[in-house]
Amino acid sequence: MNGSSSHLVAVLRKSAKWVVLVAIIAFAVYRVKFAPTPVLAHEVKAGPIVAEVMGTGTLEARVKTTISPRIQERLAAVLVDQNDAVKTGQLLARLDDGELKMQVEVATASLAAARASLDRVKTDEARASAVVRQARLDHQRSSELLTNRISSQSDFDKAVEQMNVAEADVKRSQAAIVEAERQMTTAEKNLAYQKERLSFTQIVSPYDGLITRRDRDPGGVVVPGSSILQIISTNEIWVSAWVDETAMARLAPGQPARVVFRSEPAKSYPGEVARLGREADRETREFLVDVRGKQLPKNWSVGQRAEVFIETGRKESTLALPLRFLIWRAGQPGVIARQNGRAQWRGVKLGLRGLETVEVTEGLSSGAIVCKPRDMKQPLNDGQRINIAEAPSSKPN
Repeated sequence: MNGSSSHLVAVLRKSAKWVVLVAIIAFAVYRVKFAPTPVLAHEVKAGPIVAEVMGTGTLEARVKTTISPRIQERLAAVLVDQNDAVKTGQLLARLDDGELKMQVEVATASLAAARASLDRVKTDEARASAVVRQARLDHQRSSELLTNRISSQSDFDKAVEQMNVAEADVKRSQAAIVEAERQMTTAEKNLAYQKERLSFTQIVSPYDGLITRRDRDPGGVVVPGSSILQIISTNEIWVSAWVDETAMARLAPGQPARVVFRSEPAKSYPGEVARLGREADRETREFLVDVRGKQLPKNWSVGQRAEVFIETGRKESTLALPLRFLIWRAGQPGVIARQNGRAQWRGVKLGLRGLETVEVTEGLSSGAIVCKPRDMKQPLNDGQRINIAEAPSSKPN
């Protein structure tokens, strides 16, 4: 009896293992074939779709200038600071002008001396002209007297000589006038040059704008090309964004856009496309698009990062499907629709595509419930029972 009991217990144990294994397999088959799979659902309805192209870039000023001196001199004063708004012609900085003022005074005195010299040689020329007129009259009288044999040949020769000397004096005076006029012209130009150099000590704003950086303080010597201030024009601020070259055909100047600054990721600012770049980066295959900002945040900075979303198309009412419910099979777009509590794959045709939604032109009707597995590791098969894990939503996520 003991041997039979032991044999019976062993058989029962072996049978129990097989029963457990069969039960597990049966449960798995039930889970796969018969137990509903939890899914997330969405009710497809008509709504607006905006097609956008996204790019990432930085906020830039269209016009920006480095304020630097035109001459080498000591920086005497800087009259503005960072974040100051300035007007065209406003004095921004001064250089030491003591030496240049003396140069202007020297040039002024040289011009006065040249003018006086010109006046003197003109007076000499007038005197020489009067002498030559008198010499010509004496020559004429001597010629008449000689003809009438009243005067001697010697007197006539003296009259000719005096006339020749007087005419030479006139020519010399005229040459002196030309030389004096050239000297005065040189003095005038030198004075204008020195005044121009003196004006370089007054550094003014070239346009209405904003000081973004102050690079130098008074006391040091500055040279041409060295930066004293950085100024930008606030008339046009835009985001220079890098956009993938595949979007090039859909973009054009004037298109509306929205700008999202990383300092305010939850807010969009209006803008429009100002211009398109004509050179793509050969590494990233992107090109620059400048989006003009119609409004800026309260606090902004040139060079700050931002994303631009350029509108390339819009439909106010069309069948909109969230992209997260779109499924591709063998290169064909489709969805998993709920049909009598079971999953059913349907091919669809797509239209306008937004960042989060896409237009469905064929394959679905308004009110259809589309699903996706709650666990993406468990794909849905046609005919599989499904259980909506949450109430269908009509809002794209």
